[in-house]
Amino acid sequence: VSMPPASMAGMTCKTRMGFIMLSAGCAIGCGNVWKFPWMCGQNGGGSFMLVYILCLILLGIPAMVMEFSVGRAAQTSPVRMYRKLEKPGTKWHLWGSICLLGNIALIAFYSVVTGWIIYYFVKFLTGQNSSFGFAEMITNPSVNVIFLFVTVAVAFLILSTDIQKGLERITKYMMSALLVLMLVLAVHSILLDGAAEGLAFYLTPDFSKINGSVIVGAMNQAFFTLSTGMGGMAIFGSYIDKKHSLMGESVNVIALDTFVAILAGFIIFPACSTYGLEVNAGPSLLFDTMASVFNHMAGGRIWGTLFFLFMIFAALSTVLGVCENILAMVRELTGWSRHKGCIICGTGIFLLALTTALGYSVLHFQPFAEGTAWLDFWDFIVSTNVLPLGSLVLTLFCCNKFGWGWDNFVAEANTGKGLKIRPWMRPIFRYVAPLVIAFIYIYGMATFQWR
Repeated sequence: VSMPPASMAGMTCKTRMGFIMLSAGCAIGCGNVWKFPWMCGQNGGGSFMLVYILCLILLGIPAMVMEFSVGRAAQTSPVRMYRKLEKPGTKWHLWGSICLLGNIALIAFYSVVTGWIIYYFVKFLTGQNSSFGFAEMITNPSVNVIFLFVTVAVAFLILSTDIQKGLERITKYMMSALLVLMLVLAVHSILLDGAAEGLAFYLTPDFSKINGSVIVGAMNQAFFTLSTGMGGMAIFGSYIDKKHSLMGESVNVIALDTFVAILAGFIIFPACSTYGLEVNAGPSLLFDTMASVFNHMAGGRIWGTLFFLFMIFAALSTVLGVCENILAMVRELTGWSRHKGCIICGTGIFLLALTTALGYSVLHFQPFAEGTAWLDFWDFIVSTNVLPLGSLVLTLFCCNKFGWGWDNFVAEANTGKGLKIRPWMRPIFRYVAPLVIAFIYIYGMATFQWR
């Protein structure tokens, strides 16, 4: 999931490159480096990737163009966004409150994952990288609570002061560095002895493996990585200059985002087959695989330290975006000062995220099938429900007379230079996207492993 830093509210990006790098910073996060390989590994590799790319083109591009348009037209936070554009007497603005709930559910596990990344960074930095594992880490209550606290405290400290602009500049460089490092690691993984098997799994679609649950997973992951449907991209849309049309911007952001996700797979799957790791391990995949890769590499401690350092910036840029989003919405509803809002929201988020942090040790809670925990519960709310439904709400809102209306939407989206929405795309936006989202969502609910 990727979010913009909201310190840009009301200002537009000065340079084209600045915008693209910033959207890369927003696009690169745990969504593509941590969650994509794990989803891909559990859903049959190449076949998942094929369906995922189709979902991005058919559903991701329309959803993102629509959310950018709503944001650029409304120029306000997601709580007020629909209210500003809806026809009098309609109830679209109710979705604004669900955007807020979705962002809260997201940060309830995302902040913990960011804490894990910081912990791995510290372990590599201090040279204790060969002696610890993912399972050990998540079952240790004090480690989880301390690193969660660090994540939330740092985020709200940054949000309550004005060091954010400087941080954005650093993040931009860190993102470029992460991309370069990931390219180097991908080449390194492809050249490993046992790489062939992992690459075959990752790149060869096996059509017999494509079933309903693969398609549901691919759609949910597409919306998760783009974070469309919860207002994060709308805030981002409100900073896009009227000089650029929104279709072109969406394609750029999606292309960068997908490039990073696919790169992550090139690092992880050849390493799995070389070092005999399970591809379907789930949330631990990134952590265990990367630790193995670095522990087998010359100078692995330095590479590992750098990788997790850049990942902290990637994850933190998202944490800041989501927290800023929550803060803006809460302040709009309560009228609190920025300082008061930071203290109250920060405390609330920390307490709520303790569920995920302690979910593998002290707070045992099994929401669904065997082995699920709090992380899966929050992820279910966000990825399985709020993001697809929010994207569905967007398509209905933008393409129909009872919402904002097709003509208003296209006029906003096509303002500026760049790719335009053409008349032939109308049925895709108006009928194909919402019907496909609705069908996959209902199918996903019907076949979900509740127990």
